[in-house]
Amino acid sequence: MGQTGTGGTAGVGTVLKRVLVGRRQPTYRMEHTLLPKVLALPIFSSDALSSVAYATEEIMVVLLAASLGSRHLVMPIAVAIAALMVVVVASYIQVCRGYPSGGGAYIVAKDNLATLPALVAAGALLVDYILTVAVSVVAGVVAVVGCPSAPWCSSPW
Repeated sequence: MGQTGTGGTAGVGTVLKRVLVGRRQPTYRMEHTLLPKVLALPIFSSDALSSVAYATEEIMVVLLAASLGSRHLVMPIAVAIAALMVVVVASYIQVCRGYPSGGGAYIVAKDNLATLPALVAAGALLVDYILTVAVSVVAGVVAVVGCPSAPWCSSPW
């Protein structure tokens, strides 16, 4: 194994991490590091895209579970979701204008509110990213395997 900076030997996990991720960088060097747009767009837009990709189907599932007579609520709920997306886009535009060199939820909340709301925003985003991946994986598995309760599914289970 390779030598660490302190004179000890590096473990397999450390070597594997260095090969996959790269060497550690000091915080002061990472402060102004940005992803290129080619990488940033697919990485960070997946959150919003995956959230709205299956929204209409899930609205129908919930409304059909409540009652077949409640399907008239689909359009008002879809309009409410579209209005919410307009608010989100408007807020992103404001953040881009207020922080032209880049500003995430933590920076914006810390500058405009305080440290505690900024930490809450950062923690909420971490949970959101993890749950988005989890829900997207589950939705993908359901799409591939199929849903046994769906009328078009001919699976015996």
